[in-house]
Amino acid sequence: MKLNPDEKDNGAAGPLPPDRGVRKGLFIALVSVALLGVLWTMGYLPRAARARQLIAGAQTQQQTLPSVTVVPVKEAPAEVELALPGAIQADMETPVFARADGYIKRRLADIGDRVKAGQILAEIDSPELDQQIRETEAALKRAQSALQQAQAAHQQALANLQLAEVTARRWETLVGKGVLSRQDGDEKRSAYEARQADAAAAEANVQAARDNISAAEATLQRLRELQSFRQVRAPFEGVITARNVDVGTLVTAGSGSSLREMFRIARIQTLRVFVNVPQSEAPAIHPGLPCLVELEEYRGRRFPGQVSRTSNSLDPASRTLLTEVQTPNPGGMLLPGMYATVRFKLLRENPPLLIPSAAFRNTAKGPVVATVREGSIVHIAPVKLGRDYGAQIEVLEGLKPGQKVITNLTDEIAEGVKVRPAAPPKPTAAKQGGVAQ
Repeated sequence: MKLNPDEKDNGAAGPLPPDRGVRKGLFIALVSVALLGVLWTMGYLPRAARARQLIAGAQTQQQTLPSVTVVPVKEAPAEVELALPGAIQADMETPVFARADGYIKRRLADIGDRVKAGQILAEIDSPELDQQIRETEAALKRAQSALQQAQAAHQQALANLQLAEVTARRWETLVGKGVLSRQDGDEKRSAYEARQADAAAAEANVQAARDNISAAEATLQRLRELQSFRQVRAPFEGVITARNVDVGTLVTAGSGSSLREMFRIARIQTLRVFVNVPQSEAPAIHPGLPCLVELEEYRGRRFPGQVSRTSNSLDPASRTLLTEVQTPNPGGMLLPGMYATVRFKLLRENPPLLIPSAAFRNTAKGPVVATVREGSIVHIAPVKLGRDYGAQIEVLEGLKPGQKVITNLTDEIAEGVKVRPAAPPKPTAAKQGGVAQ
C-alpha cells in the first residue's frame, strides 16, 4: 500500500540521520571545553598574577640587598718559596800594601787582570834598605870581633884565677907553719877571690857578645826578608779589582788608615751572597739548604747556591738573620757588588690559611674579616694575620678552610646584615703583550 506524501510528513518521527547526530555531539563537546576553559582561566590567572607579584617582590628585595664578592678561604701550600734580596761579594777579597819603603820600579798588573798565587804584581826600588843591610852586616862583623876579644879576656881571667888559687893555697900552708903572718895569707886569699870575680865578668862579656851577634843576625835576616818584599806578590789566585800605584810612586811600608793600598785582589771563582732572613722564616734556614740566585741582568737563568753559614743571632734593629749563600761562578758571569734575588723553598709543617689582602680591615680591636654564613648572613670575625704577600695575606687564627670571606668591604657590611653573595669575576687576558690580571 502506498502512502501519500502528506501522510509521511505527519506520521510518527523515525530515527535521526547519521550526519545530524555527529553534529550534535561535536556541539556538546565544544560547549564543554569552552566551559572548562572559562573555569580554568578564572582560577589560574589570579594565582599566576599573585605568583608574579611574589617573584617580582622577591627580586626587588634581592636587588636591594648589598652585593658582595666572596672567595673561599684556602690553605697555603706546604712548600713555600721565599724570595729575598741579596748582595754579592767575592769569596775572598783583600788589599795589598807595601812591606818595604821605596819607589815603584815596575808595575806588572792592572785592574781586571787575573793573577795566580805568588805572581809578581810590582817591584819596589829601596836603596835605603840596601844601605841598612850593609850597615847591619858591618855591625855583625864588629860583634863577632867583640866576641873573640871577650873570649880571649875570659881565657886570661881563667889563667889568673888558677894562679891566684895556687898562690893562695901555698901562702895558707906557710901561714899555718908560722913562716908568714896571717895578714899575708889574707891578702892572697882576697886576691884569689878577686880573680874569681874577674873570670865571672869575662864569661858574662862572652855571653853578651854572643847575644849581640844573635841580635845582629836577626836584624840582618829581617832586612833581607824585607828586601824580598821589594817584589809585591799576589797572596792568592784572583782578579785585580783596584790599582792605586804606578811607576815612580812613593810607597811606605804598613797598612795604617793614612796609607793607600797598592792593589786590591778578589777571588771570584766562588761568590758569597749575603741575605737578611726575617725572623718568621729564620728557623727554616740552616747550612746546606739549597737555593737559587737570580739577577735582573740574566733573566730566565738561575744560578744554584747553598747556605754555607748563618750568624746564629738576629739583628736587634731589623730582627733578621744574616745568612751567607755560596754559589759557584766558573764562567765569571757574576761580579762582586751585584744585586741579586735569592729564592729558598721552605717546607712548613703547619701551613697557614690564605685570604685576599682586600678581605680584612684594621679596627680598634685588631684586624677583622667579614664571612658569609648560611642564609647569606654576615659575621665579623677577628683574625690573627701572618705574612703579607701583597695580593694575599696569611691568617694564623680565626678562620677555617672553606669559609667564604667578603673582599669588597664597605660601611654597609656589618654583623648580621643579609647580603647578596657573588663570585669574583674571572680574570681576562690583557691585550697584546699583556698578562692575566
